[in-house]
Amino acid sequence: MRWPFLEPFVVDEGHDDSARGTLFDTGLGYPAALFAHDGAAISGRTYGLLEVSLERALAELDRVEGAVRGLYERIVVTTGTGVRAWAYQFGSDPDIVLRPITGGDWLTRA
Repeated sequence: MRWPFLEPFVVDEGHDDSARGTLFDTGLGYPAALFAHDGAAISGRTYGLLEVSLERALAELDRVEGAVRGLYERIVVTTGTGVRAWAYQFGSDPDIVLRPITGGDWLTRA
């Protein structure tokens, strides 16, 4: 989980919110998501929203999430409450098999 990297930048307690997309289990102990953006046709929702100190967090999160290697890409999504938020969407890795998580919640997955 990415919490140890994210925690120093979090400035609130989090919000119940969601974004249109599908959350997947990578089989490697962490999730991957594909979001509905730029005309992408994705059904379902993913859950959770944290506010972070943006300027300090993005460079570290890009590094940790593998954005510089194409594993994940940082995109803007609009949440169910209308908040525009950064999210990390799965990029590409031919060795990772994505399995959809029913309900879109990593913490309550079966």
